[in-house]
Amino acid sequence: METPRRSCVGWVKETHVFTSINPATGTPGARYPELTKDEVEQRVARAHDAFLAWRETDYATRTDLLEKIAEQFDANAERLAEIATREMGKTLKSSLAEVQKCAGGFRHYAQNGPAMLESRTFDTAAGKATARWLPMGPVLAVMPWNFPYWQVVRFLAPTIMAGNVGLLKHASLTQGVAAAIEEMVIAAGAPAGVFQNLAIKSDKVADLIADDRIVAVTLTGSEGAGMQVAEAAGRALKKVVLELGGSDPFIVMPSADIDRAAETAVKARIQNTGQSCICAKRMIVHADVYDDFLAKFSAGMKAVTAGDPMDGATDMGPLSSEEQRQTVVDQLAQIQAAGGKLLFGGEALAGKGAYMSAGILVDVPIDDPVAQEELFGPVAMVFKADDIDAAIRLANDVPFGLGSSVWTNDPHERERFERDVAAGMTAVNAMLASAPEAPFGGIKRSGHGRELGPYGLHEFMNLKTVFG
Repeated sequence: METPRRSCVGWVKETHVFTSINPATGTPGARYPELTKDEVEQRVARAHDAFLAWRETDYATRTDLLEKIAEQFDANAERLAEIATREMGKTLKSSLAEVQKCAGGFRHYAQNGPAMLESRTFDTAAGKATARWLPMGPVLAVMPWNFPYWQVVRFLAPTIMAGNVGLLKHASLTQGVAAAIEEMVIAAGAPAGVFQNLAIKSDKVADLIADDRIVAVTLTGSEGAGMQVAEAAGRALKKVVLELGGSDPFIVMPSADIDRAAETAVKARIQNTGQSCICAKRMIVHADVYDDFLAKFSAGMKAVTAGDPMDGATDMGPLSSEEQRQTVVDQLAQIQAAGGKLLFGGEALAGKGAYMSAGILVDVPIDDPVAQEELFGPVAMVFKADDIDAAIRLANDVPFGLGSSVWTNDPHERERFERDVAAGMTAVNAMLASAPEAPFGGIKRSGHGRELGPYGLHEFMNLKTVFG
């Protein structure tokens, strides 16, 4: 007997209107109505039908679409960047760089995707066996506001190349960005249903995951959101990729170039106003260079200017919302109550907008729960380590394992860090960043699975073995 299809249309709840709030001014902007259950059903059905056709397209058709989407991002870069800056507060120059990076991400999979999908043939005792990469179906993406274009492209470009189709549930703060991405894909000539934006609240996600027509889910977000999505995916026995929080260590050893390490540490902490999972959040410095590094790092952090994100001279815009700023303020109060010392900064700035000054914490008790949390704002914790063993222990003494940055010119230290720092990624003598060519993801409570590179392309594909 055929199993009844589980559908996403079971919810009976009032719809909602998403309102963009400019975090630099507190001014309300565009309004986006939440989709009704019937509208969501129509989009899921369209995605299912689109997949049945898109899965049969040749690689040239897929790469041509990716190239055309990249052209749309290039042609509309300024407008797209302004939308992101108005919705979540990152500087305009940062938003523009993100849009340009997205165009590069689409082109990367257009140029390299076919080679990543090549079949491999093996000789076995039973004869020839061929491993083929085949698409699976509609993939649901639940994405955050902090890199509102790039986070989506990290899933969307490989989805299209794989022959899958995508459905996006974006953050409430960045519904304008979500609509703009859909606009770019449609303008590039994508068949209806290959990519669709779902303007819905988070409480609808579990129903979507349970729908038989959706084959997998990818989420970038908080631990709490990750646990909810993983639980729903587990109940439905569906593949899930999670990229969650991070409290990345930035380790500085005596052999490092201290001037360059301190300068880079500032950039690594305040990028995106400290609202990045791979921001350097915990500076772990060898005792022999601790004072020198702290003095230089402090000077750099004090020089950071927070201001109008539309102004090209601004170093750092506001946090994404008043609520996000208050979360950071509350965390800082808890850390200080536990014995940590705020050297300077970390203050909510007066006036309009969710602005905060860059700051540094020292003497944070490493065994206190507050030291285990992710600080999603422009304040760094600085720790002292007596030797490399202590530095590695400190680096690993958190529940996260996303990224890390290590600064050393000693090859033996480098080998120790690459091997022993518990993280999905390590940058040596550089600030950690993502790139379309390299796998991105973490371990421990930072999630599992990988985005980008060939590994990100393969995550939601059926590796089918054919004998004969």
